[in-house]
Amino acid sequence: MPGKNKAVFLDRDGVLNREMGDYVCRIEDFYILDNFEALKTLQDKGYLLLVATNQGGLAKGWYTEDELAKMHISLKETYRQHGVELTDFFYCPHHPNFTGDCDCRKPKPGLLLQGIAKYDIDPAKSYFIGDRERDVDAGTAAGVKGILINSDQPISEILDLID
Repeated sequence: MPGKNKAVFLDRDGVLNREMGDYVCRIEDFYILDNFEALKTLQDKGYLLLVATNQGGLAKGWYTEDELAKMHISLKETYRQHGVELTDFFYCPHHPNFTGDCDCRKPKPGLLLQGIAKYDIDPAKSYFIGDRERDVDAGTAAGVKGILINSDQPISEILDLID
């Protein structure tokens, strides 16, 4: 019987695309960072690549689900052109000041737990790369090793931290 899958969860803003203040609200402002080779290396090591991102701007009405979908399609297609498959996107559309509390907004582990359940992932063999403490906290709460990088830091600089 084959074992569970392993994954690298990735925060979006500041990790896969340039951080733009609080929220990236328009596809025109969505600048994808060049982490193609690093993510290809992780993919070749057998990791599923899953995105986990807070998108409180939806709750605030700053952009729509359609605009968010355009950004995620752009991200997926751009990485695919470089031989990298982003398996899935998990996002929290809530914001505590607008929609109240939820189980998915990082630092809570809900987004990661969704991915773990959907793709039969072994948390002990998985990682979460993020640019904020709340990403590491969400990873820890889900049983995944969190790796903190500086916003817009290349993922290649932390590859040696991942088995």
